[in-house]
Amino acid sequence: MPELIEPTVDLRDSWLESSREWGTEHQDGTGVGEADDLTTVEGFVAWTERLREQSDDSRPIAPDRVHATYWWIVEDGNYLGAITLRHALNAKLLEGGGHIGYGIRPSARRRGLASWALGQVLDVARERGMDRVLITCDEDNTASAKTIERNGGELEDIRETWLGTARRYWIKL
Repeated sequence: MPELIEPTVDLRDSWLESSREWGTEHQDGTGVGEADDLTTVEGFVAWTERLREQSDDSRPIAPDRVHATYWWIVEDGNYLGAITLRHALNAKLLEGGGHIGYGIRPSARRRGLASWALGQVLDVARERGMDRVLITCDEDNTASAKTIERNGGELEDIRETWLGTARRYWIKL
């Protein structure tokens, strides 16, 4: 049974294995930044600590960031993906990116994990008092569009964004 957990250095090897599957350090929903060095244990520790700190609304964060809670999707001690709930939107995220971002490693796709995780995080958004959330996906990402629609997403539009051409959905909570 999958579970959502806080990012942890304990799953570094599994996360790096997932990274090799993606073919890049960037994995949707993980919060990896350009300055993050995940090749060393120290860098990985610093990254997971930053992710945990970013979820604390009382802590200051970089001006270009918003507070967000990060979870890893894990099953039997294996990292399968990540999902993020951004607590608010700045202008950039309103255009593309939205409140929630997620990604499932290639070998774990087509099992309903993204839909399950999105449902869990929508519950957290409700608990936080949010009345609706924006979720975007690439225009040609049919699997993600279906995941969002299964969870109540209503397509607002398709537009050019800083991420490329994106489908923009709102989910009422």
